[in-house]
Amino acid sequence: MKIDFEKTGGLVPAVIQDDKTGKVLMLGYMNEEAFEKTKETGKVTFFSRTRKRLWMKGETSGNTLQVTGILLDCDSDTLLLKARPAGPVCHTGDDTCFGESNTEDDILFLRQLQNLIEQRRQEMPEGSYTTTLFLKGINRMAQKVGEEAVETVIEATNGTEEQLVYEAADLMYHLMVLLTAKGLRLEDLCRELQKRHKA
Repeated sequence: MKIDFEKTGGLVPAVIQDDKTGKVLMLGYMNEEAFEKTKETGKVTFFSRTRKRLWMKGETSGNTLQVTGILLDCDSDTLLLKARPAGPVCHTGDDTCFGESNTEDDILFLRQLQNLIEQRRQEMPEGSYTTTLFLKGINRMAQKVGEEAVETVIEATNGTEEQLVYEAADLMYHLMVLLTAKGLRLEDLCRELQKRHKA
């Protein structure tokens, strides 16, 4: 990674993004020394323009930023750091310096769940219900999707909203297991729906 510190007078902007929620947490500046310190420690370290020194984010509050990835923009003069915050990021106590709540959108949990299902498929741990589904094969997985679909319909027509959500969640889970077994992901369904939406 070749950062052009000279172009911007020795400091480059460093955008910090939560690697789980995708929310932009803050913006700071790094000189070459701050960048090297960040790589060395795994904690985001900036160059303070007011104090004229390096400072590790959270060095007094304990609300550090653990680096999980670093990207350089196309002009080689701006950094995007993906990180995991240990607490509120802003000195005001807010989650972000932009006043946003740093919570994960519920829908993003589906990606994490499918990642876990894929992990189960690869590792096949004993005692896991997901493992038993993979061991029973595609036909049983497809049958379970059908069973859960029927139970969802029954709750939609004659049940409660609470039970409908419960059965629909079962349906979604078993569908994700089936998709994973076939080498597919929910993102494939999303792309198909996007194509239909454009038509």
